[in-house]
Amino acid sequence: MTIATRLGPVLLALAAVLRLGTAAAQEVEVLHWWTAGGEAAALQVLKEDLRQQGIGWKDMPVAGGGGTQAMTVLRARVTAGNPPTAVQLMGFDLQDWAAEGVLADLNELARAERWDAVIPPALQRFSKYDGKWIAAPVNFHSTNWLWANKAVLDSAGVTVPNSWDELIAALDKIRRAGKIPLAHGGQPWQEATIFDSVVLATGGAEFYRRALVDLDEEALSSSTMQTVFERMAELRTYVDDNFSGRDWNLATAMVVNGSAAFQIMGDWAKGEFLRAGQTPGREFICARFPGTQGAVLFNSDQFAMFAVDTVDLPAQRALAKVIMDRKFQSAFNVIKGSVPARSDVSGEGFDDCGRQGIADVAAASASGTLMGSMSQGHSVPAAVKNAFYDVITAHFNGEYDAARAVEELVLAIELAQ
Repeated sequence: MTIATRLGPVLLALAAVLRLGTAAAQEVEVLHWWTAGGEAAALQVLKEDLRQQGIGWKDMPVAGGGGTQAMTVLRARVTAGNPPTAVQLMGFDLQDWAAEGVLADLNELARAERWDAVIPPALQRFSKYDGKWIAAPVNFHSTNWLWANKAVLDSAGVTVPNSWDELIAALDKIRRAGKIPLAHGGQPWQEATIFDSVVLATGGAEFYRRALVDLDEEALSSSTMQTVFERMAELRTYVDDNFSGRDWNLATAMVVNGSAAFQIMGDWAKGEFLRAGQTPGREFICARFPGTQGAVLFNSDQFAMFAVDTVDLPAQRALAKVIMDRKFQSAFNVIKGSVPARSDVSGEGFDDCGRQGIADVAAASASGTLMGSMSQGHSVPAAVKNAFYDVITAHFNGEYDAARAVEELVLAIELAQ
């Protein structure tokens, strides 16, 4: 027996040990706020894809829709010089972290994978900083959706409303039928989500852009904006008394279980219906918020890659590559309720709501009505967004009438800029 023959089993065993050691060393630590049922299920798709590549996942979930608490945790980690491998970030938060010089440069991977050709320009505006790719976008969410329990609507003789007047008539019928017309969670970002749709429905896409993107003072102080606040106050009358502090997914559950008829919420709500075993068109209905058809107010979950040690780069790049893979974007968004960030992913495998979402994003991108959502931090920086939140929530809770709310809004935006 030769030396090579005798050493063969030893070398094979050593190679196996080395492979295990490499796999163990390859790990990504990911900070996110996907803790609701449908969100957590979607995230499992990403974990499994990485596991098949021998890359471990160190989970760092921070509960709280909108990510406010997660940003507090992230700030502490970065300040301590110990950032996670990747962080779920959205909108102007991406730009703010990039400006601090703590995000990794993904340009080499982006060029190799042709991200520029498949990500719509409206989204690239947040995925890039100073011409450099800094994040891998997972999806398009959109906020101007209306969700409904079909059985509740049918029982009350209500059809899906297509205009503001039809919406109010439907809410009145639901109330007379003894159900809660509008499920809502009393948190500032949720009230701002409703505000997004009401602004778009009341003033149209151009007014939305002027008021909530360009921050044009004439638009902010206009009679149209006063009408927006009047409509917000009207919607408040259809919400149950226990709404304050309710998480968004608990409000969705009210529609799922039939105690409420409608919810105005982004398309992440769909994941909760699906987890309950419901099917669009059968148990629940998805429709664009009345009066906003033809436009999409979007936000996008993205994973920002923080600057890490060289030894961690392969795992980080593998994470970014998996996120941008077409098969992953399809599988993930089928579960999540959103639509792919990539424009070259087909609607195959998506339900009716998903296919509508894909078509709506493509049409809005082509027509110039694919616009960042204020409520989700995609139209204005955080300080301005928070100024909107303060005024919207104060008004929704009865602190101001509509005329006073307009005055307070103009002042708050001026001070926040």
